[in-house]
Amino acid sequence: MYPSMIDVLLKTLPFFAIVGLGYGAARMAFFPEVATAYLTKFVFYFALPAMIIRFSANLSFADLINIPFISAYLSASLLIYLLATGVAMLRRRNVAEAAVEAQCATIGNVGFLGIPMLAMLMGPEAVLWVMLVLAIDQLVFGSLIVILIVGSRDGRMSFGVLRTVGLGLIKNPMIMAMIVGLLCSSSGVVLPAPATEFFDILGAAATPGALFAIGASLASKSAERLSVASWLAFCKLILHPAAVAIAALFIFPVAAYPAAVLIAATALPVAGNIFILATHYEVAPQRVSASIFLSTVASVVTVSLIIAWVSALYS
Repeated sequence: MYPSMIDVLLKTLPFFAIVGLGYGAARMAFFPEVATAYLTKFVFYFALPAMIIRFSANLSFADLINIPFISAYLSASLLIYLLATGVAMLRRRNVAEAAVEAQCATIGNVGFLGIPMLAMLMGPEAVLWVMLVLAIDQLVFGSLIVILIVGSRDGRMSFGVLRTVGLGLIKNPMIMAMIVGLLCSSSGVVLPAPATEFFDILGAAATPGALFAIGASLASKSAERLSVASWLAFCKLILHPAAVAIAALFIFPVAAYPAAVLIAATALPVAGNIFILATHYEVAPQRVSASIFLSTVASVVTVSLIIAWVSALYS
């Protein structure tokens, strides 16, 4: 018997309660912006990589080469990406703004929210599939947004653009953690007990730390430009998982459990790192901020609904 929406909502509430705790602490100035920045750094550079290394050390590279899964996610995501780009162009937005809006419509908070939450709600086996989504997001769409923004400003593709993309991937601790873990597993290296315990203890801080950091960061987000932000949140929370569900269940032969995890992962709210990119390149940061805020608030209900539905696929 698969869980009802109420059952899943009750299970997801503690996660979103920690997000709310972080939000409240930041709004009351008990947890200032500088503290949020350093907590985010701790989670991004230490806790989440430790969790990823611990999981990926037990995987093999072959586990990540699942062509139906990759095809379903990429094709559906590109469809939503092009849809959001087309709508932005119809509103006479430039290439850089269209790229940022398309990123909001397509890329979810997989690292900070997806890995810890889906691992607990759908089982530790979900981490493999969530990590595959994260890898595609970083390698494909993370590179694409930089190419489009920088390329549109320079008017051409250059070595400097590719260098920026390459350095961004190399400096991404989650990608590097995934590679380290996979190298350990493929080479037959078994982590010694002290190392395993070290990664377990440090990785355990990823879930509460990431959720609290998400909430605290939301306190500094604005809710301006609600019409565009609502459209982008609708794309991310409804259209994206719907497109992925059609691709995974009817077009590509993705097995039940990975398909369920994939659909749940694509239902996550807009990723926070898009705001960092938008601020860095000075491209529509308020629009991105509002999209993150609205999608995160609405996801309390939408994520619970979708996880309850996909649970029926493998129960």
